[in-house]
Formats: sequence, structure tokens, C-alpha cells
Amino acid sequence: MSRYLGPKAKLSRRLGISVTEGEWELKGNKVLERKSNVVRTKKASDYSIHLKEKQRVRFVYGLSEKQFHKTFLEAGKMSGVHGENFLFLLESRLDNLVYRLGFATTRPAARQLVNHGHIQVDGKKIDIASVRLKPGQTISLRESSKNLKIINDSLDKVTLRKEFVSYDPIKKRGVFVRYPQRNEILPNIKEQLIVEFYSK
Repeated sequence: MSRYLGPKAKLSRRLGISVTEGEWELKGNKVLERKSNVVRTKKASDYSIHLKEKQRVRFVYGLSEKQFHKTFLEAGKMSGVHGENFLFLLESRLDNLVYRLGFATTRPAARQLVNHGHIQVDGKKIDIASVRLKPGQTISLRESSKNLKIINDSLDKVTLRKEFVSYDPIKKRGVFVRYPQRNEILPNIKEQLIVEFYSK
């Protein structure tokens, strides 16, 4: 299954989580508001509850089913809590860290910056969005990309960054300081439901 390319506002309402807005945009969550004349009475099945939770996380990070499941399997080989490790692997993707640093207002926009060759890791151009970084690695803009309006406009909107990344505004460079703690990301997600979904 490829990445979802349909109406994202409708998808966000269906999943109950915004898949369109960056954390430092000021639009709020209007995209999640449902028309008042819509009434839902059908009780969700156990399978649909697990599927919905899986889809919520998959669409937030913008992965295909194949990429998502592959990452899930890799997390299962790590020591620690499977579901939490899974989220930490998703957070360590280059496109996500570009988004977390504020070079882009959304993850899809961050993925585009990477794919178009605007991003460097430890001083080397990387154009593969799915590359996973390790704590201590540096993320920067190519010299020719530092004055791009779309990037500077995004940086101007940043009001707060997660503590697991640091940013130097003079050099326009960030560092993946550490893996996140569970309470720092996706507080409304129950990742155990995803583990149960793939375990069935």
C-alpha cells in the first residue's frame, strides 16, 4: 500500500488526529471538527479499533504500509518495550527530525526538502527521507538552501522544539540529542493496540 494522497482533512476527521498540520502552526484542530449533522451510532469492532490506531500513527508519519510494518518488525528485535521502540524508530527518521527542527511545518514538506537535496547529515548531503539517525548526529541545510523562503518562513513559526533536538539559529544546524521519552510524543496514541494488531 502506497502513501495516502487523498483528502487529508477528511482522513483526519475519520482517524481523530490531524495528519495535515505541523505542531507550530496556529490553525488549531479545526480540521478535526465534524459537521453537527453527522451522527455515528455503529459500535466499533475490536479489529477496527486496533486498525484505526495503527492507521493514525501510519498517516501521522506519512509512511506506506510496507515501510510502517518493516519498522515495526525492526522494533521487535530491540530490547525494551516493543511499542515504544517502534515510535522511537519513527521519530529518528530524517524527515521527522527535519520537521522537529522546524525546517518544515509538516512532515510531508520535510520529506520534500530531503528528497530535493536541501539537507545534510554530518556535513554530507542525504536525499533519502527514511534514513534513521542516531543521537549525536547533526542535521543542517546545504549552503545554497539556507536562504530559501519556504525554510525561513517555517523557522519563523517555531515557538517550541522538543527537548530531544537542539538547534543553533546562527548556523541553521540542529542535533539529534537523544531518543525521545514516551511522554514527549503522541500522547493520545495507544501503541500497544498496534502491537496487538500485528500480533493477531
